[in-house]
Amino acid sequence: MSNVLLLLLGLAIILASAELFTNSIEWLGKKLNLNEGAVGSILAAVGTALPESVIPVIAILTGTGTKAIDIGIGAILGAPFVLVTLALAISGIAGLVCKRNGSRREIMHCNREVMTRDLQFFLGAYGLAILTCFLPGGLKYAVPPVLLTIYVVYVVKTIKSSGNSDEEELPPLFFARRNQNPALPIILTQVAIGLAGIIGGAHLFVDVIEHLADTLGIPAFILAFIISPIATELPEKVNSLIWIRQGKDTLALGNITGAMVFQSTIIPAIGISLTPWQLSPLALTSAIMAIAAASYVLYYLRTTGQIKPATLAYNGVLYGLFLATVAYIV
Repeated sequence: MSNVLLLLLGLAIILASAELFTNSIEWLGKKLNLNEGAVGSILAAVGTALPESVIPVIAILTGTGTKAIDIGIGAILGAPFVLVTLALAISGIAGLVCKRNGSRREIMHCNREVMTRDLQFFLGAYGLAILTCFLPGGLKYAVPPVLLTIYVVYVVKTIKSSGNSDEEELPPLFFARRNQNPALPIILTQVAIGLAGIIGGAHLFVDVIEHLADTLGIPAFILAFIISPIATELPEKVNSLIWIRQGKDTLALGNITGAMVFQSTIIPAIGISLTPWQLSPLALTSAIMAIAAASYVLYYLRTTGQIKPATLAYNGVLYGLFLATVAYIV
């Protein structure tokens, strides 16, 4: 019973902190003169990616034996897989359910260039990270600098294309409701508290799940790949749902696709550098599915110039197929 209460507490902390974060990150983007695409793809994405990024780093650096490596690799591969399948699917379903300006969405009202850019960077970086497992030891260590460079190029391109911020009225900053132009320090304070809550709540959520999973004897890779990313990716899902409800589809989807780029560059670079980076057949299967899901969305963007909520929702099928594969193997 205590474990259930701790799970609910962790979830409540994540939800409340995500609300704080989404509110403050929009104000921070306005202060930095960034548009919605840059805010969603860089600030929100990297910030909310911190919880799931910490887990593999801690597992690899502080753990011992193959179990620690399995947890690290599982968390590294699980995060982008959950984002491109489950998170985008949930966003698509939210787009179907939540009305925008009083009418149902026929398409997602997002910036096509932002999504196309993010998906292209993700496919290039993630594909390189996966192919690295087939390289001999010496060549593997040449890949992490390339992945880091890819992310730097991505950030520069995103900032350069941001232009001026959209002049729309933002909801009051929670920490300064009566101030129509809150100062940067108070905005940063709310950002920090929101992030701290996200990280703390996510770690509490994951710790309890890990305890329950160990009791049931779940393999380390499956535990890290499925359970941990679902818990730690909640910030992306919650933030995106909030923004879709508010009709801000570019922020919602940029939050997810921007996190996908981060999770396919920075974190794999650490994994490749600190582990043998040997991927099991199940890990490679998940990678193929993730690439297929991203390619599917990118194909529709390029051929139709738009993306429908149902197109994103279909990505959830691949997540279900992977769970069925795991259930069959286990």
